[in-house]
Amino acid sequence: MTVLRQAQPVAYSRILGIGGERGELVVTNDDIAGPIDSSDEWIRQRTGIVTRRRAGADRDVLDLSEVAATKAIAAAGVPLDEIDAIIMSTITHFVQTPSGAAILADRLGITPAAAYDISAACAGYCYAIGQADALVRSGAARNVLVIGAEKLSEIIDPTDRSISFLLGDGAGAAVVGASDVPGIGPTVWGSDGSKAATIRQTHSWLELREDSSLGWPTLRQDGQTVFKWASFQVGKFAQAAMDAAGVGPEDIDVFVPHQANMRIIDQMVKQLKLPETVVVARDIAETGNTSAASVPLAIERLLAEGQARSGDVCLQIGFGAGLVYAAQVVVLP
Repeated sequence: MTVLRQAQPVAYSRILGIGGERGELVVTNDDIAGPIDSSDEWIRQRTGIVTRRRAGADRDVLDLSEVAATKAIAAAGVPLDEIDAIIMSTITHFVQTPSGAAILADRLGITPAAAYDISAACAGYCYAIGQADALVRSGAARNVLVIGAEKLSEIIDPTDRSISFLLGDGAGAAVVGASDVPGIGPTVWGSDGSKAATIRQTHSWLELREDSSLGWPTLRQDGQTVFKWASFQVGKFAQAAMDAAGVGPEDIDVFVPHQANMRIIDQMVKQLKLPETVVVARDIAETGNTSAASVPLAIERLLAEGQARSGDVCLQIGFGAGLVYAAQVVVLP
């Protein structure tokens, strides 16, 4: 009987380094209020956004990702030839194939690492962290580069009052590798496709092919439905992640929810009964909603500004179109 060899698992994994890159253009509320018949005051009150960051026409989602990934790899101190896989979460790599991850692997000099894209919108980074954790602990990869990146300004209708004024461009990246102690808790994730139309593309590429008068597809959302779901349901998923990791609110140092809306963030803090000592990410005020990039960008900012430190216990959760969600408790690098 032939006995197969299998990859040898390791006990634990953790995030070794994080990097981020925001769009270089600072877009104020006054810059975008006219076409949506709004005002700086209305946008601030409804969302907490003061500015959002967007990239110029000469930079795409891969350009943003390359910078963020380079920073994360440097922070992790991992040699390129020891990165065995790249997972890129994005909905704005506008080439169906090949994957953005494969192109990025070549740009970074990480070939022949396994490379693939996932599409989980605003939950994408946390989805990818869950996959990276599994790859490392199973022995399938020594180190995994995770990227959440979007250039959402490419799919904005400037006259849309439902979602477009929220959106920004950026990329966040992390390197996940083996650890002597637990550094990534179990991933709690899921979806509700019955409500998929609440955050949607206006029409498909096939519909555009058949009727060019439809114009370039953009994003829309049913704001009230999404707000209620995010405000009153998503907190339960974050609580489940704490339960799965065996920690309580008193053990959390940092809370990083998807940067969708400041009112949603405040509601989740109340639901989870987080102590006042917990640092809460509020990067949305200056960066806007960057979908898959928002969680790592928010963490990168907290670390850079000294509001969070290496070794802090962080509850992170992404949620968005799908309706999808993913949450973990992680130790910050």
